[in-house]
Amino acid sequence: MNARLLVLPVLGLLLLTGCERVPDPYRTWRVYGGDAGSSQYSALDQINRANVAQLEVAWVYHTGDAEPEGYSQIQCNPLVVDGVLYGTTPRLKLFALDAATGVERWVFDPFAEEGTYSVVSVSRGVAYWEDDADRRILFTAGPHLYAVDVATGQPVPTFGQAGRVDLREGLDRDVTGLTVSANTPGVVYRDLYIVGGRVAEELPAAPGHIRAFDVRTGARVWIFHTIPEPGEYGYDTWPEDAWTRAGGANAWSGISLDTERGMVFIPTGSASFDFWGGNRKGENLFANTLLVLDAATGKRVWHFQTVRHDLWDRDLPAAPNLLTLHRNGRRIDAVAQITKSGHVFVFDRETGVPLFPLEERAVPPSDLDGEEAWPTQVLPTRPAPFARQAFTEALVTDRTPAAHAFVLDSLRKVRSAGQFVPPSRQGTVIFPGFDGGGEWGGAAHDPDGILYVNSNEMAWVQRMVPLDSTGSRRFFSAGQQVYYYHCAACHGYGRTGSPGFPSLLDLKDRKRMEEVAQILRNGGSRMPAFAYLEPPEVAALLAYLFEQPEPEGVVPATNPRVPYTHDGYNRFFDPDGYPAVRPPWGTLNAIDLNTGEYRWTVPLGEYPELVEQGLPPTGTENYGGPVVTAGGLVFIGATRDELFRAFDRDTGAELWRAKLPAGGYATPATYEVGGRQYVVIAAGGGKVGTPPGDAYVAFALPKH
Repeated sequence: MNARLLVLPVLGLLLLTGCERVPDPYRTWRVYGGDAGSSQYSALDQINRANVAQLEVAWVYHTGDAEPEGYSQIQCNPLVVDGVLYGTTPRLKLFALDAATGVERWVFDPFAEEGTYSVVSVSRGVAYWEDDADRRILFTAGPHLYAVDVATGQPVPTFGQAGRVDLREGLDRDVTGLTVSANTPGVVYRDLYIVGGRVAEELPAAPGHIRAFDVRTGARVWIFHTIPEPGEYGYDTWPEDAWTRAGGANAWSGISLDTERGMVFIPTGSASFDFWGGNRKGENLFANTLLVLDAATGKRVWHFQTVRHDLWDRDLPAAPNLLTLHRNGRRIDAVAQITKSGHVFVFDRETGVPLFPLEERAVPPSDLDGEEAWPTQVLPTRPAPFARQAFTEALVTDRTPAAHAFVLDSLRKVRSAGQFVPPSRQGTVIFPGFDGGGEWGGAAHDPDGILYVNSNEMAWVQRMVPLDSTGSRRFFSAGQQVYYYHCAACHGYGRTGSPGFPSLLDLKDRKRMEEVAQILRNGGSRMPAFAYLEPPEVAALLAYLFEQPEPEGVVPATNPRVPYTHDGYNRFFDPDGYPAVRPPWGTLNAIDLNTGEYRWTVPLGEYPELVEQGLPPTGTENYGGPVVTAGGLVFIGATRDELFRAFDRDTGAELWRAKLPAGGYATPATYEVGGRQYVVIAAGGGKVGTPPGDAYVAFALPKH
């Protein structure tokens, strides 16, 4: 088996995290994900199995800036340092609160002078660094990385240019007009801030190179090219000129740090364009890779590619978990990486040797013009996947006879044969869907080596659409072609919108053409910038959107950047809007990574109207991860029913639930202030068609 795994010597092991004072990492929440190793674990046990039912709301903080149109979210896992909670709002403002009362201390608005906000949709958290009295929050809004003084809530003027660094610069390639930002915080190592980023998933796209910045000055210290340049390892897995034009292979989902070894563990996503790779033939290292680098230098230590030549948007969706396992009487420092497909890859942390056997499987070829799907893929044999792997006729919903018949007829018209069936014009089922299986909320683990991971059990259907005049779809105007390539995947081919994205049918009644042109140039809300579009393309697109005559002389492109687009991110529903597969539609799982065996699996979430009809809890689509505690509890929001729950970590039994003011699509945090333990979660809503919210809600036991 060629897993393209290479191990290099590890240097500089006796290294510390930053210059900060580091208390017990398992009793604080100073780092995104709970600690540098992304454990999402707390040693606090004041709240426990015996008293969790007594939890009550301790405070609620309203940010006041949810989007009225209903598409804003809060996905932030907040930090708590020295009794102060730091988080972000729907409009990506940074704030500081008294962690015991929720009283606001300050708010920093990175877009105050620009009149617009957010060329990314969300911020999932921030990072903290200190050296004596110099204490900073590092966070990203739009294309800029900020260093903010925690005492004043203002940018540190000596960092970058007036307190910020432009992430579009220093990528060793011109990315003018392209999207470069960061949804998820990086990690602090000594005086370095190591971060990946978010780039476009279509072409043109920026490369997803990993960089380390000096925390004090903002200067770039090192860069790792995830799309290798000539002479670099992996260069031969791409076409010769790919490094000059290919995009993606970016670390958008988080990074974990082994502070003792001085190693960062970086999961990457797919190359752009996600669903057709005829112009990037080869395995495409370091896309879809668990990449391990020396934190001080950015030199590669080892790597493992989980999907070769990805055609399915199988990004590694969350930071890996660094944990210690027990095998044959010895302790092994390990790293576990969850995937969208519901698999868990487990490796020796230092050497990269797999701790469970891997299997290389032959997979189907593609029948799209110019595509060369990689002939084999590798999957772990243990643990078993935490999501079902193929949508067969046996899994068609039986909620009602009519729903069953509708879904069965639809399923028979598309391809559905499990993992790695290439995209097609006929339509291909992606199951589990584009959002997992595992997703960006990540997994939690306890000191015993038990992994707690929530899963989506949703099927999606994707169809590829030819972009040239020889295909079955002919474009009748240049504006329509520009729309189909750049806009339809989110806003629908009929401009009717999709979950989380508005309809554009009435755009002329809501926006002025000049406003839309500005959004195309600069981005706004969840929409990235399309500054790379040529003026004739913009003019043609605006004419199409506003239903006006197209400017003369604009000729539809006959040689687009790729010969295909896709018809959007389409969940497979029954005619009543429920998932097409039989339940469960979302689960919470406990997996013993010492043995690869499951401790338990339970449905996560419910549809109240189906419960009223006498159906048992079905689980729901879910976004945001769990937190596990020494009190024997697993806390998780994530579900579309807008509930926050606590489960028994040994049995999976639900012990407590509370209704949130909006969906809690974020990973919670737990911390102690003044001898009282709190659990806090962002309730920002906005996912899967649920209403938006603007709240952080903290729970605690009653005061005595």
